[in-house]
Amino acid sequence: MQASPASLPSGSVLRLADIAEDAARALLARYGLALERVPDGQPIPGSFWGDDEAGIIGAIVHARGDTPVHSLLHEAGHLIVLPAERRAQVHTDATDSIEEEDATCYLQIVLADELPGVGRARLMADMDAWGYSFRLGSTAAWFAADAENARQWLIEHRLLDEQGRPVFPS
Repeated sequence: MQASPASLPSGSVLRLADIAEDAARALLARYGLALERVPDGQPIPGSFWGDDEAGIIGAIVHARGDTPVHSLLHEAGHLIVLPAERRAQVHTDATDSIEEEDATCYLQIVLADELPGVGRARLMADMDAWGYSFRLGSTAAWFAADAENARQWLIEHRLLDEQGRPVFPS
C-alpha cells in the first residue's frame, strides 16, 4: 500500500470542519491523544505531506478545519499503534514498518465508525479519492479481502477485539 495526495477539488472529501470536532477530540482522548486545532491558512506542525494534511508531534495530532478526516484518523492511528515510549519521540514521520502502516490504515477505517456522520464506507471512498493505492484496486477491496494481517496485528496488540471493534485503553 502506498499513499500520496492526489489533486482533489476542494470539498470532495470530508474535512474536520464538516464533522463534530468535539467527537474527534473525544475519540483521540480515549487513546491519550490530543487534537490541536491549527488556525486556517497556517502551516500544520508535524505534517508529513504538508498542505492541509494532519501532523503529529508526540501525542498531539495537529489539524486545520480543511484537514481531511481520513488524514486526521490516519495520523492518529500512527500514534495509537505505537507503544508510549515510541509515541513520545514522534515528530512528523511515525513509522518505517509495513506492519504498523497496514495496521494504521485498517484502524483508521474502524475508527471512522466512531465518528458521527463519517463511517467506514465514506472514509474508504475518501481514501481512494486522496490516492491511497492497494493491490486489489480500492481501499474497500483491501479491507474486505487483503487486510487480515493488519487485523490480526491489531488484535494481537489489543487495539481491536475479536469482532473487529476498537479496544480503548482503560
